[in-house]
Amino acid sequence: MTEFEQWDIVTGIGLTALGVAAGRALETERPDRLVSDPYADAFLAAADAPVSVPRRLADTEPLSAAARAMWTSMAAYLGVRSLFFDRFLMTATAGGITQVVVAAAGLDARAFRLEWPPGTELFEIDQPRVLEFKDDVLDRLGARPRCGRHVVPIDLRDDWPAALEDAGFDRGRAAVWLAEGLLPFLTAAAERLLFDRVSRLSAPGSRLAAEHLAPSVRAIVGEPEYRAATRQLGVDLVDLWHFDDKEDPCRPLTSAGWDVRTVPAYEVAAAYRRELHGPMGRTVAHSRFLTAER
Repeated sequence: MTEFEQWDIVTGIGLTALGVAAGRALETERPDRLVSDPYADAFLAAADAPVSVPRRLADTEPLSAAARAMWTSMAAYLGVRSLFFDRFLMTATAGGITQVVVAAAGLDARAFRLEWPPGTELFEIDQPRVLEFKDDVLDRLGARPRCGRHVVPIDLRDDWPAALEDAGFDRGRAAVWLAEGLLPFLTAAAERLLFDRVSRLSAPGSRLAAEHLAPSVRAIVGEPEYRAATRQLGVDLVDLWHFDDKEDPCRPLTSAGWDVRTVPAYEVAAAYRRELHGPMGRTVAHSRFLTAER
């Protein structure tokens, strides 16, 4: 197996998964919450993060105005994003698809928090140490998945299709794929490879959902105030997000036989009656939720 850069939940890109968990924890506290993640707070409590990560809404009060705006607006957006993809996955599985694949799963707890139809098999792909951390926390909580759950500890730059099939995935049956919050972190070549591999593994009737950020968002994330706020996560998104030479993901997917649809994230937020303000309110103008069926 090829060796690639490794990280855990408190280093490098792994920190972004912790930040997303914090957003879900903050969303769970809201009286008008769109989703509830009862495991997010436990992940935050167990992580020895190098930066202060808020676990509750009250934890954002001592932060600077810029940092507070970043965390609260990110949590509001994650509520919208999580609910949209929750509904997509549940609709797909209710329609008879029994295989779910979550790419770059991070601290995603859908296997535990959603009511899956009987017979659902869910596969989580991510770095080994990230999945080990998640499993350790969930084991200590005595959490039990509500579906068949299979962890696939491998880097997405490696031969993950082989590892996925070794874990029990059947390319002869339809699957539903989720790439939530992943595409901006991939180079153009890595994104093309991801879609090519997913297409080769997808039987007719398969479905796919992903979040796509248009390159125009670069002007916003490059602003000094925005960069300072995102550093509260311990990372600088400008250094992690890739937009050079990327094409609209609808084109390669359509060429591979997918029927693709996109919806602006702000339209989804409006449908959920959720107002998005602050830094993420500006970012969401460049965000689309992509869904596809083969």
